Amino acid sequence: MIRAAALALLLGAAPVPAQQAATDAPGVVLRGLDKINGLVFDIELPVGQTASFGDLRISLTSCRYPVGNPAGDAFAALEIRDVLRDEEVFEGWMIASTPALSAMDHARYDIWVMRCATS
Repeated sequence: MIRAAALALLLGAAPVPAQQAATDAPGVVLRGLDKINGLVFDIELPVGQTASFGDLRISLTSCRYPVGNPAGDAFAALEIRDVLRDEEVFEGWMIASTPALSAMDHARYDIWVMRCATS
C-alpha cells in the first residue's frame, strides 16, 4: 500500500526545472538601514573588499547574476562582522529577490542585496 502511494507520487511529480546559468560580477550594491536613526545608505562593494557601515564590517566574496540578465536576480556571498561585539553576525549567500530567506539578524542594522555591480 505504501509502495503504491509512493509510486503514484513519483509518477505525478512535476519535472525539476533546469538550473539557471549564472555569471560573476565585479561587485555588489547593498542597501543598509540604521534602525535607530532611520537612515538608509547604498553601499557599492567590489569583490574581495571590505566596507564599513556603522559598527559593521562587510566583506564580499562573490556576486552572481543570471547570464545575459544583469538586472535579474543577484546572489551575493557576504561576511558581516560587528566590530563592537567582536562577532560574526552573518556569513553566507544573500539573494536580492528573497531577502528574508537568508537575512542578517542584528538589533540595530539591516543589510540586503540590491543588485550586482556590472561596471
